[in-house]
Order: sequence, then C-alpha cells, then structure tokens
Amino acid sequence: MQKFRNIASFSTIPSYFSLDPNQLSARNPHKAQNFLSGKWIDAHKYQTIVDPLNGEPFITVPDVQDRQELQKFIDSAKECPISGLHNPLKNPQKILNLWGTAELKKKEVHDFLVKLIQRVVPKHFAQASGEVVVTERFFQNFSGSFNVAGDRPGQQSSGYRWPYGSCAVVAPFNFPLEIPSLQIFGALITGNKVFFKGDSRVNVVMEQMLRLALHCGLPATDVDMLFGNGEATEFILKQGNFRNTQFTGSSKVAEHLTKVLNGKIKIEDAGFDWKILGPDVPDVDTQNYVAWQSDQDAYGSTGQKCSAQSILFVHENWVKAGFLDKIKQLASTRKLQDLSNGPIITWNNTQIKQHIDNILKIPQSKVLFGGQELKNHTIPSIYGAFEPTALYVPLDQIQKNKAVTNELFGPFQIVTTYSSDQINQVLDVINNLENHLTAGIVSNDVNFLRHVQSNTTNGVTYSGIRARTTGAPQNHWFGPCGDPRGAGIGTPEAILSVWTCHREIIHDTDLAPQGFKGQQS
Repeated sequence: MQKFRNIASFSTIPSYFSLDPNQLSARNPHKAQNFLSGKWIDAHKYQTIVDPLNGEPFITVPDVQDRQELQKFIDSAKECPISGLHNPLKNPQKILNLWGTAELKKKEVHDFLVKLIQRVVPKHFAQASGEVVVTERFFQNFSGSFNVAGDRPGQQSSGYRWPYGSCAVVAPFNFPLEIPSLQIFGALITGNKVFFKGDSRVNVVMEQMLRLALHCGLPATDVDMLFGNGEATEFILKQGNFRNTQFTGSSKVAEHLTKVLNGKIKIEDAGFDWKILGPDVPDVDTQNYVAWQSDQDAYGSTGQKCSAQSILFVHENWVKAGFLDKIKQLASTRKLQDLSNGPIITWNNTQIKQHIDNILKIPQSKVLFGGQELKNHTIPSIYGAFEPTALYVPLDQIQKNKAVTNELFGPFQIVTTYSSDQINQVLDVINNLENHLTAGIVSNDVNFLRHVQSNTTNGVTYSGIRARTTGAPQNHWFGPCGDPRGAGIGTPEAILSVWTCHREIIHDTDLAPQGFKGQQS
C-alpha cells in the first residue's frame, strides 16, 4: 500500500476484531462473512473489493443471490414478534443504552476503526475520527414513556413508544460506521430486531463493529447482516414482512423502495444542499473562517457527505471582499497524499467530465477553479479522481437548466452571486430543489436570517456567521424536512420518530358506582 500522511496507526488490536487494517492487501485479503441467527456464516459465492487507493484486491465479501440462502434471512426476520424483542412492558431491562461507550472510548478501538474506515473510504484522519466519536456519543441516547391523568379515579392514560418488531436498515458507503451504527442501535434500543444491508464495498467496517457489539453483550440473534446486491436485498425486504425499513442513499432508490414496500419506509435520501452568504461582511478574521468552513463543507471527505455544500449563493458584498479568491486558495491546498482529497466512490472521471461539460454549455457559466482530473496516482478507473472544483452559473440560469442541480457526489460545487434585491429569486431556486436536507445561512443580520428561515424548509438549517452544512449529528437532529417519510438520526427524538410508533393504554380499574343502572344515550 502507498504511504499516506494522516492515516491512523496502532499496535494493539482487541481480540474480538477479525482483521488487521494494516495488513489488508492482495497478499493478505480479508474474507468477510454474513451474520445470521447469531452465527457468522460463509456464502456460496463471493466478490472481490479493490483498494480504492491502488486498485489491488484486498477484501472478498459474500455475494448472496441464491434464493435458498436469502430465504434464511426472511425466515429470521419473521421470527420477531409484532410486539418487538422488548418494549416498555416486556423485558424493559433489556434496553441497550451505554453498553458501547466505554469500549469505543479506548484508544486502540478508536484507532482501529479510524484506520479501517480510511482503508475502504479514504478520507482525512479528522473526518474518519469524527465518525467514531459521533458513534460513541450516540450511545447516550435513550427512549421512554409518559403518563397522563384520566377523567375519573382509577383511570390513567399511559403513552408508550412501541417498537415495530422486525425492521430493516439499508445504509450507504460514505459513512460506513456512523450512519449504520446510529440507525441499527437506535432500532435495537427501542426493541426492534434488525436486518442490515450496507454497501458491500465498505461493509467490512460494520462487520467489525458488530463483533465489538457482541463482545459488549449484544444478544446475538437481535441483528442479521447481509453482504449482497440490490436485487437480493429487495427480495428480502419484500418477502420479510418488515414493518419499517430505514433507507439512506439515492433518491431514485428511495422512491423505488417506497412503492415496493407500500410506503413502510423512512428515508434520508440525497440532498442538493445550499448555503447563502448574507449581505453583512464581518472582519477579515471571520471572513477567513467563513471561507475555511465553506471549503470544509464542499470538499471535506472529498465532497462525499450527505450534507456537503452543493450550491453557494454569494452576496455581491462578499465578492467585493475577495471571498471567491479565498476559497480557491484553500481548495488548491487539498492533496491526495494526506487524503484531504481522495477517490470518488460513486462517480468516475468520465461521468464527472460529462457533468461539467453540460453545465459549461449554459450561457456565461465558467470554471472558477479545478475542473481537471488528478494526475500521478494509482486510483482505479472505476472510481473518480478529480480536483476540488467550483463552477459559476448565473443566478437567472439555474432554474432554466436542470443539470445545474443534479447532485455530483464528489468534490464539486456550484457557485452563483446575487444582490440584495435578488434574495427572493434565490429563495425561489432553493424552494424548487427536490430535496430539503441541509442548509447554511451565513449572516448575523437578524432580519436577513428571519426572512430566509421563514421562507425555507430544510430539515437541518445552520444559521449565523459561523453556519456550516456538514456538522456531525451528535447533538442535533439530522434529516430532511417536508416529506412525511423523512428519517432523523442521532438524537432521542430521531430514535423515537424513526424506530417507534405510539401506543396508548388506558387503565380503567375502579369499580362501577354502587347501584349503577345505565341509560341509553
């Protein structure tokens, strides 16, 4: 493997892990396993995953397509009672809470997971470490119940957050630890049984996380995990009678699964995320901070965050202050060698170049910076390798050209400029975007903030001069708005919203009044 800076290193590996990220290579590949009914199992068929930094095979994973093998996952799902594995009235002591926190705090565990994440989704140490930290903090969340007085003595109304029973989680590649962990263990905390399918290219991370969970006391039959393709997963989801499926990923797939699963789904799909720089320009130090944050939002993790900054609306006052030059300079410092830029997992260079060419056909559009393939690297051609790129498109052209708002899941953003009298035109563009996940309103002007906030609907909206778009959801709700299927992640409210339904039990135990004679009414 090539030598890269900011790659985690360690010397001690806890015994419950089954691989060494330092040793993964063509000479020493890891053979992953599925997990079913409390046992690690091999498959009849396997596929090879290549190292995204050099193209060498380094992991083999199950590629389950045989219907008899898939049927075993369906049978396991159907074993879960409709009342869940536990609920506020059944085995309440089984609620998972802080079981994983102590283990994840250990330096050797943290560094192991960071290094493994970097091997399958190459990203800067700070970005990979953030996944582990967020996951550790997540285990402090919990669920509960509440009581309401009745309308006479002996009556009490008790509200419960009730599990669905058998559920499924389908997770993407870009956060191989954080997203599946927060959703899987949120489901388990509230009493559900989980079938999990991650992206096969990165799912070795959750294979190891599940081994950690079992070591910490997770009941072995509470989770099943599959390495397999979309067709196999859909077969299980359709036949498994899951009462809720949580899907994170492509909007196209989310819409397809909504129909296939008859609406029994919670989604956190793609987001063409926006940021506005308001009319008030602060001191130079704060300007530099805003530019740094914009660079992080657009290009951190090679732009492959659900909440990556996709389009930036820059007020003309910021243009005059030299903001565009600042973000160009910051982007130019990103290098493959320290993984501040890296492989693009879902777009190859041909697709990226075609997208750029389509946008540059728009009148007055231009390349602000980037726009070229990386040189002198070993990234395989199935993945993209591109410079951090920004294209300028005039505001009045954006809604006329749908290609502008197609999400390129990589180090790429659209930049446009506006004047104060064009703010409502900006809002029209924003509100016509298909998805409403994440937004940033960079301003300390209270009236400007209120105007934009009150006329938009994004589920996660950062406001103020330090507003970002890519904050980790360790202390706030993260999810889309304006769609009843919208799935949150990270907070107690998110857990309850996605993984429980409401149940009300009205206790009415007092004796009837002495001599009671009912009358018709």
